[in-house]
Amino acid sequence: MLRRLVTPTVLTAGLAAAVMAASATPAAADTPPELPETQDIVDELEGDGVFIDPSIDQIPAADESALEAAAAGSDVPVYYVILPTGAAGSNSGVDALMDPVMAEVGDGAYGVLAGSNEFIVTSPNIEDTATIEQIALDRGAGNQIDTLTAVPDAVEQAESDAASGAVSGVVLLAVLVLVVAAGGWFVYNSRKKRAARKAKELAEIKQMATEDVVRLGEDVARLEIDLTAVDEATRADYTRAMDSYDQAKSLLDTISEPDQVRMVTSALEDGRYYMSATRARMNGEPVPERRGPCFFNPQHGPSSEDVTWAPPGGSPRSVTACPACAQAVRTGGQPDVRLVEVNGERRPYYDAGPAYSPYAGGYFGMDMMMGMFTGMMMGSMMGSMLGGGMMGAGEVGDAGDFGGGDDFGGDFGGGDFGGFDF
Repeated sequence: MLRRLVTPTVLTAGLAAAVMAASATPAAADTPPELPETQDIVDELEGDGVFIDPSIDQIPAADESALEAAAAGSDVPVYYVILPTGAAGSNSGVDALMDPVMAEVGDGAYGVLAGSNEFIVTSPNIEDTATIEQIALDRGAGNQIDTLTAVPDAVEQAESDAASGAVSGVVLLAVLVLVVAAGGWFVYNSRKKRAARKAKELAEIKQMATEDVVRLGEDVARLEIDLTAVDEATRADYTRAMDSYDQAKSLLDTISEPDQVRMVTSALEDGRYYMSATRARMNGEPVPERRGPCFFNPQHGPSSEDVTWAPPGGSPRSVTACPACAQAVRTGGQPDVRLVEVNGERRPYYDAGPAYSPYAGGYFGMDMMMGMFTGMMMGSMMGSMLGGGMMGAGEVGDAGDFGGGDDFGGDFGGGDFGGFDF
């Protein structure tokens, strides 16, 4: 469809006089000028690219030559049609006049000037003629001849702007594709790293639990007992100890997540207490009260007392201890601390990072953990246990790698944080 722009302009003196003269008679008679024949327009446009209505017989030669030069020098086909005022009448009138002309002449930009203030650009193959019109009007600065001769440059600028926009769109699309791809790679890589880290932690913590299970099995084997020669209470405690040991072994074979080791160490803690109770009954001694394991090494079994102890460079706190470890603390010696493998290095389990929180949690439970381990690296385990490990809600690392992930905290929890945190 054609779009008419009614724009007051300034004509060159000669062109203005010619157009007004051609328009005077029809205007006086109050009838529109007769439209030129289609073939006449086609013949002129195919000749020099310019058609001037025969009624306009006083076009300055310089203006006509400027239009012919502009049409001939254009890199894209450009044609000019100059009509007297009122010849087009309306958009539909321009359509009726130019559609058959364009069908004969072919593709290109057609600048149509109808009188002193009607300038239209139409085309059979260019969609955004409105942009071309506006660029030509801006460059013509109110002069009709300058506006018409600016059409070739306006076409090129409009096409260039459109191409730049398309390139920008392609570049933007490419950037978006890269961003999406990078995001996908980041998610994939993060998951891969998290899975590898979890597998490594699982292997280390499973090995640790295996050592504890073997240690309890050896203690059970050393306990020589004739169940037919003991009373019912002793037999019951021994049975509970064996059941706990068997449960720990069975659970150990099913571990697939680091958090699941908590169930193994909880069973081991039960087994060690009932072993102590069985041994006490066999020796005719009072059955010991149910206390938490030795803080320094849960393999030592139930503690016998609380001692005040401070980690290297840390604050004193009350911890549970077996008789041997309690004596070492009182005499300034070194307790027999449970060491674990962390990134190829042996270090105290309570300094091994949040990955070992389920191991300790199964032995000590939340209440003891909050007291004895606060202020050490194990203190950082509190977040892990509260977020999932001790509360059965999964692994905190799965919620964004907090405490040992690749994205938040680096090697925090991997043994590289730097020992105790006070």
